[in-house]
Amino acid sequence: MSDYRPTYYNLSEELQERIRKDRAEHRENPYACRDESVIRRNMDHDRANLWRPAFVRDTEKIMNVPFYNRYSDKTQVFSLFKNDDISRRALHVQFVSRIARNLGRLLNLNTDLIEAMALGHDIGHTPFGHAGERKLSELYRAHTGRFFNHNVHSARLLDDICGLNLSLQTLDGIICHNGEMEMKEYRPKPYDSFDIFDEKKETCFTREGAVKKLIPATLEGCVVRVSDIIAYIGKDRQDAERLGLFETEPEYTQRTIGRTNAEIINNMIVNIVEHSYGKDFLSMDPEYFAEFSRAKKENYKLIYGNERTERAFREEIGPMFEELYERLLKDAKSLDENTILYRHHIRYIGTITRYSRVLKKDYRETPPDDMVVDFIAGMTDDYFIDLYEELFPEGKHRVNYTGYFE
Repeated sequence: MSDYRPTYYNLSEELQERIRKDRAEHRENPYACRDESVIRRNMDHDRANLWRPAFVRDTEKIMNVPFYNRYSDKTQVFSLFKNDDISRRALHVQFVSRIARNLGRLLNLNTDLIEAMALGHDIGHTPFGHAGERKLSELYRAHTGRFFNHNVHSARLLDDICGLNLSLQTLDGIICHNGEMEMKEYRPKPYDSFDIFDEKKETCFTREGAVKKLIPATLEGCVVRVSDIIAYIGKDRQDAERLGLFETEPEYTQRTIGRTNAEIINNMIVNIVEHSYGKDFLSMDPEYFAEFSRAKKENYKLIYGNERTERAFREEIGPMFEELYERLLKDAKSLDENTILYRHHIRYIGTITRYSRVLKKDYRETPPDDMVVDFIAGMTDDYFIDLYEELFPEGKHRVNYTGYFE
């Protein structure tokens, strides 16, 4: 792409003028989620005020839960590289938040709600990215018949495990954010009951493919969902190039949305706003949607399925998952207070939840397999490797990081 010239499109003059006029007249978007509509499990707690509005409270709760810190050492796409210039999951959620808030601001939606959804959407993600997610789900299913999905676990972590009393709207946006499914139109399906939310969440654990059918309840949730894809398509390409993953520069086929990270973000935002302003759903031009879908498929072919990125997981990290799962399951069944699982997970959860006003049971009553999955999913990459070496000092599996000067 050395001779490639990026192209950045602008909003039409007509739409820019319409947006300016609507702002000058302080017109509200009738399809936006209003702060007054907030729904919590405990409505008597976390009441909004001027200095802590409804969904700002959700953002602050998410950012202050200790698991938020662990974003910084969880793989986004590329594991086992000592390189501070490639994305970790912490940077990804910030990109999603920035893109989604920009879209939400232009569409006159609730940007406080958008920020809460975006910053919490991947908090339940496993170490080692989607490869770790697939492996953990495989192990969990083999033991229980249930499925693990990171978006569902993000909601479980914040709601069931930590008991943060987050809003239904924020939790719905988190559980429905699935960034692996692009759509030409994003039409919200509203509901207003935690009973419905709990049923949707449980169905994802018990029915294969159910997670792919989740639709956000709010337009803000739709914005976060499409922003998740926008945030990673170009950035993953940028990271792959910085790591020298390609012997020759790949020839991406996109012409309209662009090929580079900056182009994709700009042009997708412009097109979505052009086709969505004033509507109760999000939409994009058919040509944009076709290129958007093709760009994601090209990333899977050129980046995510690359043998160099898969070999270490297949030969070393995957087997480490298996050994850790079985060892931790024995600890979970015993509930011995001297085990690592008890000292570093069960007791840790206890310190986080001691002030919760919505939890209905003691975490120690959690089924053993769920405890193991909760513990592993909450680990960073380095924590996972250190724990393996602690529990299996003579273990045959080892991972080697690619250093800065290699």
